Amino acid sequence: MKFIRGLIGYTIAGMIVMAVWGQLGAFGIFGGYLAAFIIIGPMWFMNHFVNLVGNEDDAAFVDMGLAIGVCGIMRDTFMNGTESLVSSLPTIGLVIIGAVIGGIVAAAIEKSMAKETEHEATAPEPGMTEKELDRLAETE
Repeated sequence: MKFIRGLIGYTIAGMIVMAVWGQLGAFGIFGGYLAAFIIIGPMWFMNHFVNLVGNEDDAAFVDMGLAIGVCGIMRDTFMNGTESLVSSLPTIGLVIIGAVIGGIVAAAIEKSMAKETEHEATAPEPGMTEKELDRLAETE
């Protein structure tokens, strides 16, 4: 049932964005804010706050972006043929490369934060730096 709920939530988000976003683009930057307020806000509320899609508490919420992107690519493919899909492949490739780099950077940051937390937990006094801890360990 979780899969069906997710499919419905993502489909609604993708289709509403693809149907309405273009008309709001005529208003320029204000149209972007308007779109965020009347499209993305309610879709986020439905999918994540109400938890229609069933996200776990520790999961990243990148799912709506993926759903909207796939909906946009497939909409253009159905309307204009496979040449639309082929012409979007370089962009998809760059997005995948960016996602991999972002994942590597996020993992490095998380590892660094865990190391700092570990040092703080083992410090005999609050606020001791890593160098101070290392010098203390050498003298013992």
